[in-house]
Amino acid sequence: MIAEYEVDLLLADLQELYGYDFTHYSRASLKRRINRLVSLDKFPSFAELRYRVRSDGEYIKRFVQELTVNVTEMFRDPLFYRTLRTSVIPSLLAKPFVRIWHAGCSTGEEVFSMAILLKEANLLHKTLLYATDLNPDVLESARKGIFMMSPMKQYSENYLLSGGTRDFSTYYTAQYGHVKFNEELAERMVFSTHNLVSDRSFNEFDLIMCRNVLIYFDKPLQNRVLNLFDESLGPLSYLALGSKETLKFSNIEPKYKQIGTEKIWRKMG
Repeated sequence: MIAEYEVDLLLADLQELYGYDFTHYSRASLKRRINRLVSLDKFPSFAELRYRVRSDGEYIKRFVQELTVNVTEMFRDPLFYRTLRTSVIPSLLAKPFVRIWHAGCSTGEEVFSMAILLKEANLLHKTLLYATDLNPDVLESARKGIFMMSPMKQYSENYLLSGGTRDFSTYYTAQYGHVKFNEELAERMVFSTHNLVSDRSFNEFDLIMCRNVLIYFDKPLQNRVLNLFDESLGPLSYLALGSKETLKFSNIEPKYKQIGTEKIWRKMG
């Protein structure tokens, strides 16, 4: 098991050599993920791991990917997507142009889910979906719109539970155990690296989606990121978080009103 001071050394290395700041990430989560890497990559000692992190520019990609990995799926929590479909998207219809930010988008399943909702509401043609993540490798994967075939049955069920009425397979082409989603979905997406820890707001949005990212941050960093989102949202825009995340106890909470029971808030102030 990795010791506390060893975690500190690794975090200092990452910041000093590569500019990645993990100091406000949940310590328990970091330790768990570093220990998993030590086991997976069979490092005989902490010194070996640290040497690899400090000297191998290729390995650092894997290391950062393991620290930031998020489990994601299409139409995850279907009732959440049903609320988007019935209570959020209709209020965007009157806008001449819509901007949506998926912060911490990982491999892109949720961005494509949103594009499908927008297409079905006849909104996709006047929307830009900004998808950002700390990790350039997962963005490269997301940009291609190619996913494994194996979870599509589950994704199709999620889609139907979210209120979808079409044949889900019309949105992709299957080939050799993979699927590629239709180009018309991807062409409304802009993928770029963005570090929630250190980067600033870059636009004004009508909806920000950041699901199951804040749970990996400590309280001060959660507050900092929520303030970043608040700066990036126009009046009467929406903020959507993951099922275990909340605006409660944050300093921006008074400006927001929760939509139903899902983790979606509207900016009132």
